[in-house]
Amino acid sequence: MRIVFLNSMEKSLEEGATAEAQVWIGEDEGIWHMGWNELKLEGQQETVWFEGSSWSEMLLVYRHRLAAKLSEGFRPIIEGIWNEGDLVQGRGMAAQRLVCYSELHPNQELYAELVSWRRRKASTERKAPYLIASNRLLRLISVFCPHTREELLQLPGVGENKANEYGAELLELTQNREQTRAFPLDWVEQTIDDEAFRSWVYRQKEVKYRAEAEKFSLRRKVLECLAEGMNINDICLQTGMERRDTLAMLEVLEKDGYQIEELIKLELQDMPDQEQTAVWQAFAELGDAFLKPVLLRVYGKEGAEGGQADLLYERLRLIRLQFRRSAESAQRAG
Repeated sequence: MRIVFLNSMEKSLEEGATAEAQVWIGEDEGIWHMGWNELKLEGQQETVWFEGSSWSEMLLVYRHRLAAKLSEGFRPIIEGIWNEGDLVQGRGMAAQRLVCYSELHPNQELYAELVSWRRRKASTERKAPYLIASNRLLRLISVFCPHTREELLQLPGVGENKANEYGAELLELTQNREQTRAFPLDWVEQTIDDEAFRSWVYRQKEVKYRAEAEKFSLRRKVLECLAEGMNINDICLQTGMERRDTLAMLEVLEKDGYQIEELIKLELQDMPDQEQTAVWQAFAELGDAFLKPVLLRVYGKEGAEGGQADLLYERLRLIRLQFRRSAESAQRAG
């Protein structure tokens, strides 16, 4: 195997000791190999992180697994993996340090009260909870406990609109609580150790890269299912995805140029040709931006509100893919 990349890593331990490791990438007859070698008391221990032909997938796994190691305290001897110097001094780091501090010093009691308030508010306003306030924002509020509107506005994620809409209710929950440290919050930057903050930043990267790697793996699995001629039910069983999410994935794949015509034919084989033609004509007359007008045109109000509504929407989404592909082909031909 030919090694194409190697970087040595170190981690400071207690009493001046150091843990040593290496991250490496190799290639052998078109197959990429990637792993982690760590020197332990019993000798060098190798962990293979990836083996496969996809360079893109390997990079996703590399970023995820390496971010995890960096969050544990390992640091590259040769810097440059992710512009390490920018991690503690870059733009927006002051706000990130506030978030970091709030996660390292949680106030679970007040946070639970804020979550309960958000749940009630979301129910009353019929909104998704995250539109009211994110978990991160509620955590910031619970830890720094603002007593005034001006203090509330110092927290990342609180602008004038948010303060005008929910500020008074939030302050009702916080203004009678004791502040462990006063505003302004410039003391936070001196309080957090740079290495602790760096590890926290890498943990955020780990979560992000893990999600990207999982999404890529799921996409590859769906493509394999399509190549094997599976229907949507089979794809759901193979991937663990819900039908709605599977349809969304298929729409993305079709947009990216992958052929899913055979699956569409398979799913629509029990749908009468006359009915498919009616849906196609409705798209042509009403446009393909929204499904409900087409559903009402073809099936009426009873169809839109009946027990078969989910099935009908699925079929409309699949026919819309055909319709859009046909329209694009006609546009290119013209």
